[in-house]
Amino acid sequence: MWMTVGEQRFAITLADNAATRAFVTLLPLTLKMSDLNRNEKYASLAQKLPAQASKPGTIHNGDLMLYGTDTLVVFYSTFDSTYAYTRLGHVDDAARLAQALGRRDVQVTFSQN
Repeated sequence: MWMTVGEQRFAITLADNAATRAFVTLLPLTLKMSDLNRNEKYASLAQKLPAQASKPGTIHNGDLMLYGTDTLVVFYSTFDSTYAYTRLGHVDDAARLAQALGRRDVQVTFSQN
């Protein structure tokens, strides 16, 4: 899967679970993502996905997660967390992710190719 922010494109390796399979059926998908806590972008999805949340402990730069059943989250910083998420995937090369996403609301497109 791919995530495009402006002119930058990031490959995402997907997790093998029901939530990810349901998410892929929504593609292509363009979302206005808002910044939260200077470490993540989030957006509400139009439909609920089948969640199997767990507490990862450490969130990593590049993690693509589902919060609850309908909030997509892209993390651009590594930190410890007590919140529960369903893993959807991970950006393969997240080194430029924080710079691409910035600290403002941003339009992000998710696609299969």
